[in-house]
Amino acid sequence: MSQSITYVREGFIEAEKPPTSDSSAFAWIRHNLFASWKDSLLTVIALAALVYYLPKAIDWLFLSAVWTGVDRTACLTTDQGGQLPAGWSGACWAYVNDRFVQFMFGSYPRSELWRPLLVAGMFVALLVPFLIPKVPRKGLNAILLLVVLPIVAYFLLLGGSFGLRYVETSLWGGLMVTLIISFVGIVMSLPIGILLALGRRSSMPILKTVCIGFIELIRGVPLITVLFMASVLLPLFLEPGNNIDKFLRALIGVSIFASAYMAEVIRGGLQAIPKGQYEAADALGLNYFHKMTFIVLPQAIKLVIPGIVNTFIGMFKDTSLVTIISMYDLLGIVKASFGDSGWITPVTPLTGLIFAGFVFWIFCFGMSRYSAFVERRLDKGHKR
Repeated sequence: MSQSITYVREGFIEAEKPPTSDSSAFAWIRHNLFASWKDSLLTVIALAALVYYLPKAIDWLFLSAVWTGVDRTACLTTDQGGQLPAGWSGACWAYVNDRFVQFMFGSYPRSELWRPLLVAGMFVALLVPFLIPKVPRKGLNAILLLVVLPIVAYFLLLGGSFGLRYVETSLWGGLMVTLIISFVGIVMSLPIGILLALGRRSSMPILKTVCIGFIELIRGVPLITVLFMASVLLPLFLEPGNNIDKFLRALIGVSIFASAYMAEVIRGGLQAIPKGQYEAADALGLNYFHKMTFIVLPQAIKLVIPGIVNTFIGMFKDTSLVTIISMYDLLGIVKASFGDSGWITPVTPLTGLIFAGFVFWIFCFGMSRYSAFVERRLDKGHKR
């Protein structure tokens, strides 16, 4: 008795064309902006807000703005004592242009500005190749950027040696102070944070207790308290006449504050490493230093790159709190300029704050984009 087997194919199916990926702009809009009715509703609301607010913002910031002028009369209307028509409202970029050098360098002597400009040029020349993965000699680049440059910058900016005029730190200000404090904080907080995280996970009770106490104490108070303690309370424990420069106090306060937060970020990465990685390192006969340096820490740091950069960004913005010890960063010196009688206008404060916010946004956005680039580059195990 014959039986037909229907599920056995007698011939090959003709090959079909591979599915085409629609990478057009219309497909991107459909998938990202109108994928569902909720997305469509939010997109419509966002577009309506842009249509309503964006033209007004562009007009206030650029079209109706005043770009040149020597004093406040350039940004005042006729009924306020100026020359602009009544009812005018726009940004006063003439005020920012007039105070630009002050916003960048504070009260640093104008005849000595070549010194911070030289430091800035060296910083950019060393930072750019350090951030590009394919540039060789990273070790030498790191030594020059993280060790040699701070020493050279110290003698250049402060002076008092090699025939350079001494410039006390109370004259420093503006973006220069913001970058110096954030750079020192970033450079110091990462290694100290790693050591604190390892100490907190240590099996030695005394070391573990000290690290936990330091981290919880610093994380339990705001940065402004740490700066106040470094500025006011620290001199009380020193001998009379043995005072520490207030700018150095700010550097120490910001560094230890950021280190405590960095330690918890690193500890989160260490806890995410599977136990098998530690056991494999032990099976290979690696000691503690080699196990952490070559096996555990590289994986842990890769996992917490967003948290590390988030700490850096927060620290960069928190530099504005140094005004508590009479040091003026970019935001502090912009706010201090509002009292300048030569530029008191109704639009001056908003213009200055927008300028400061835009500068902060440039640096913070740059750090976030580079963080995303590093994540994609190190994400070897999930590439498609």
